[in-house]
Amino acid sequence: MIKSIMADENFLSKKSIPATKDDLNVVNDLMDTLEYHSDNCVGMAANMIGISKNISVFRLGNTSVPMINPVIISKKNIYETSEGCLSLTGERPTQRYQNIKVKYLDINFIEHTQDFSDWIAQIIQHEIDHCNGIII
Repeated sequence: MIKSIMADENFLSKKSIPATKDDLNVVNDLMDTLEYHSDNCVGMAANMIGISKNISVFRLGNTSVPMINPVIISKKNIYETSEGCLSLTGERPTQRYQNIKVKYLDINFIEHTQDFSDWIAQIIQHEIDHCNGIII
């Protein structure tokens, strides 16, 4: 189900709690909402739809990839950039890493550890920051 976008920075600045198998409906709502906003959004975290769970999803081509309880376990090659966010107005400066390794659960709650780089790594970092209550 497509959900409204949360813009309350007080809510967005709170760290999300771990997701469980009972939260699969949140994953589906998040994917539906990202798909709805796909013309101007490439990633989304559950708190952006008002649900304080550690779930994010990002676009990889025409596919939405969910990550449940994602954690960045390594990062390399820091750089400065600016980003926008569907929950915020305008762009803001931030630091990102070109290469990251992420541990996460997929929609079937199977654990993965995967390397990401460049643009996809930037999107994932932005969404994991959301889950951790970090606003750009």
